[in-house]
Amino acid sequence: MTNLALPNQTPNIAPVADSSAKIGRIVAVTGAHAIILLEQDHSLPEDMQKSPEIGTLLKVNTEPSIALALISSLSTPTPSENGENELRIVEVEFIGELPKDANGNPTHFRRGISCYPALGDVVARATRQELAMAYACDGSDSVRIGHIQQDPSIPAMVKTDDLLGKHFAVLGTTGTGKSCSVALIFRRILEANPQAHILLLDVHREYAAAFKEYGEVVTPANLNLPFWLLNFEEMSEIIIGSQAGRDADTEILRELIPMAKKRYKGQRNGDKPSKLRSRDNNDDGSVGIDTPIPYRISDLIGLLDEALGKLEHKGELAPYKRLKARIEQISRDSRYSFMFGGLTIHDSMAEVIGHLFRIPVNGKPITILELGGLPSEIINVVVSVLARMAFDFGLWSGGQVPITFVCEEAHRYVPFDSSSGFEPTKRAISKIAKEGRKYGVSLCIVSQRPAELDPTILSQCNTVFSMRLTNEKDQEILRAGISDAAASLLEFMPTMGAGEAVAFGEGVALPTRIKFDLLPQDSLPKSSTASFSKNWSRGVQDPNFLENIVASWRQQTQISVPEIPADEMFKRPASIPNIPDQPADIQPEAILNTPPTAAIAPVAPMIPQPIAQAPVATSVAATPTMPQTVAPVAPTPSPMAPPQPAPIQSTPIQAAPTQAAPPHMQAAPVSPQPVQPQPVLAQPIHTQPAPVQMQAQAQQPASPAPLAQPPQPTAAAQQPAVTPQPAPTPATPNGEPSLAELIRQVRG
Repeated sequence: MTNLALPNQTPNIAPVADSSAKIGRIVAVTGAHAIILLEQDHSLPEDMQKSPEIGTLLKVNTEPSIALALISSLSTPTPSENGENELRIVEVEFIGELPKDANGNPTHFRRGISCYPALGDVVARATRQELAMAYACDGSDSVRIGHIQQDPSIPAMVKTDDLLGKHFAVLGTTGTGKSCSVALIFRRILEANPQAHILLLDVHREYAAAFKEYGEVVTPANLNLPFWLLNFEEMSEIIIGSQAGRDADTEILRELIPMAKKRYKGQRNGDKPSKLRSRDNNDDGSVGIDTPIPYRISDLIGLLDEALGKLEHKGELAPYKRLKARIEQISRDSRYSFMFGGLTIHDSMAEVIGHLFRIPVNGKPITILELGGLPSEIINVVVSVLARMAFDFGLWSGGQVPITFVCEEAHRYVPFDSSSGFEPTKRAISKIAKEGRKYGVSLCIVSQRPAELDPTILSQCNTVFSMRLTNEKDQEILRAGISDAAASLLEFMPTMGAGEAVAFGEGVALPTRIKFDLLPQDSLPKSSTASFSKNWSRGVQDPNFLENIVASWRQQTQISVPEIPADEMFKRPASIPNIPDQPADIQPEAILNTPPTAAIAPVAPMIPQPIAQAPVATSVAATPTMPQTVAPVAPTPSPMAPPQPAPIQSTPIQAAPTQAAPPHMQAAPVSPQPVQPQPVLAQPIHTQPAPVQMQAQAQQPASPAPLAQPPQPTAAAQQPAVTPQPAPTPATPNGEPSLAELIRQVRG
């Protein structure tokens, strides 16, 4: 894929004469709506005779301006069989106009209508020049994100200040290109604003590849979010949770946290003072429970120990013990090291804010926080802390440094169901949505289920990019808060392709259906759909694959692994190499679990052969629990040794010359490709007559009913040594012995 790097400014495209031809006339006007009766002109080219579709921009030429209308409905009240002499009705909504200058030429686009058309006025399609003027966004803060669907030569522009200043949302079903669209929008904004400050919550660890040159990737390994930055509700969620007896534990924690903060503040006077500490020393000494002042976990545990030692708490020790045990547990948990892992506590609030919000930028204007590697039970708490810090920073800085807070998978944190989610997270994000504009804090909501979002959040997004949505409830949520013209465009949502969206709101000039530009291949987010058929056709050859997965599973962290090409990580199982003068096709043999009572001597795995030829083979009993080794073949044949009572042991099988296998339990490869040996049951092995001599020895205990049968003669020229041949056994429809016969042979 290639990036369509077209200029941000609208090109000066000459108007096309045919596009302004008459298509109908106005027969009814009601406020901002009008009805147009289409007329057929057979003198026009065939493509111009086609009826316009929903979303097409039409124009009506009036004396002071050119009125622009968007098609919202098409109908044929009296259809005919051949399509001739039938009425075709178009309903439109007036959305703006192009005022004329002294010479009668259109100047610029503005919303609203100053002069409504009259009955009988001629209606035509808007020309390319008029489309460019209508969809252009004036000012240097506009960036291109794609092109309009009506004319690919007209770029789709967004106004950065209106887009970010009043919040926006990107909605669409999974697989429609939400991640690519979000990456494209912010890449274009960053290209024009290299000193931006954006914090993106990456749930699935997919955006790091899309912002290689712009992004500061923050993972659990380099994340520093001290626990003392949490307010009381967030700290209670981590330490207490929703367990029984929460009220008593909450009251104790509410009392002890301010005491721990005061103890740290009183003990730090001997340290080297900093600018922040010198300012703190000038206050009246009051410390609130939510004041972001450092304190030590050891002080908190010490206060609990002191309370446990007092006699007045003799009958109420259980809450203190629970709190102490839980605090000690999470402070030692490696998964919480980004929050509780510091050996020493110091006031690092300025450093944390600067790292998360890119102050100073240092060439990395966007922070990509990978939440996928954090423990699942505290992700909502982390999002609550970050959203609250973003709003508080904007509040106390007076909006001097605008910040954009991008919330991926927003339905997780601000769900519609009041009983789910974490309430402080909802309040923090809702506060940005309702009040963040005043303090330079903007919000970007990305979700695949608008119906599951808090309606308060979505109602504050003044610009919406709606991609394909097939659920009726999701579509109803969007229709409730948009104009009629844009609502008609939503009818396309169930059928739009990937990368297409209906854009409406303050950030775009007009409601329109757009097609996003394509990002370069090396800038795409890692959000592609897995290929089941391709991956299932290959086997996993990495011996540590499952161990790495289990370790990550138990720690609830996503460990970083080096990128291995698919051809190296997943390979087809290597086929067993061909033996000279033997058939190349290999048929797998079934594995039969030998009962513990059966004393059968194991032998090395043998290669089964097709059964199309005359059977000349040896019946060897083997257990599938002990793989054997393969040794080089001897040049002279030898007959099979007779059965003897002996302990169970492995004996080599000599075959065609090949390299020797190492003496460990797993069979070594016999060619440049690895070979996975398969144990063979006690059943006839049918082979072709061939000049290759094979020598096999097996030892098994004496049995009153030996399995060996009298040998059958073979051609002397092809088989010098005659081997024993088992008695014929009943065969299954595919020519192999039945399972009952195999069991009978094994058990004697």
